[in-house]
Amino acid sequence: MTPIGPGTRRVPVHFYLIAVLFILFDIEVVFFLPWAVVFRKLGLFALLEMFVFVGILLVGFIYAWKKGALEWE
Repeated sequence: MTPIGPGTRRVPVHFYLIAVLFILFDIEVVFFLPWAVVFRKLGLFALLEMFVFVGILLVGFIYAWKKGALEWE
């Protein structure tokens, strides 16, 4: 059979950006499970550290949202 058109298609970079952001935030959420398992042993320090961690995640998420990285067109 003779091919019709090019052998490969160009994929917009936006699809890769969405995939990388999903993987990044998905992996970050995995850190909640070990923290929840040993939360009572760690005490108040662990709670404060998790607030800092969640704050950093929120800053990154809001930055990506404001830049339009999460817009699907």
